[in-house]
Amino acid sequence: MSWESLITTELGWIVLGAVLAGLVRGFAGFGTAMVFLPVAGSVVSPIWALTIMVVMDVIGPLPNVPRALRDGHPGDVVRLSAGMLLALPIGILLLSAMAPDAYRYAVSIIALILLVALIMGLRYRGPLGKKLIFGTGAIGGFLMGSIGLAGPPVIMLYMASTHPAKVIRANLTLFLLSADAMLLVFFAITGFLSLTPVVMGLIVAVPYLLANVAGAAIFKPEYEKAYRIAAYTIIAGSAIAGLPIWD
Repeated sequence: MSWESLITTELGWIVLGAVLAGLVRGFAGFGTAMVFLPVAGSVVSPIWALTIMVVMDVIGPLPNVPRALRDGHPGDVVRLSAGMLLALPIGILLLSAMAPDAYRYAVSIIALILLVALIMGLRYRGPLGKKLIFGTGAIGGFLMGSIGLAGPPVIMLYMASTHPAKVIRANLTLFLLSADAMLLVFFAITGFLSLTPVVMGLIVAVPYLLANVAGAAIFKPEYEKAYRIAAYTIIAGSAIAGLPIWD
């Protein structure tokens, strides 16, 4: 894929996906992959889409990290990240064998299934033990490596917890930042990391960062339900638009 091609329609779609993902991530604390990957996966290869996302996503949430460290539970984030580290390479192995259209179907359909599960309230209702948190991180790691969706299993675990919204949002922010950094390192180790998508990620990191800050600025815990509805709507629209049936 040439730079001339990327500078036209493809770049426009990627920037649009980045802005929408940044807004959702800023006010909801999750949703970057569920919004961005269906859009980006429709114009670039799966590995490129993931590379662009993790590069921009490592940078984008950084202004929100101090607040997340104050509000969150770092011990839980460490356990989630440890589980993710265990399963991430298995997911990457699956990704390397996946055709582009198969990836687009997978990321869109799984995003929609997980979205429906969230809306229907299909969440874990028991105590949040250390082993359970570790195992959830491992599921997130496998999904991160294979299709880039590390967040939904953790979201489904936490949304039914007794933690206040700001704690859930903070833990998700820190966990997803850890997921992005790990995937970038593994891509570098396995030779999947290339210069063009890294540069693309740096370019779209600017609008993504600005949208992330804007989303965080408008977040008010008392309007949590409204933010969730907005996030779910954007996620559903991106997932449906990313299906190959529209080509």
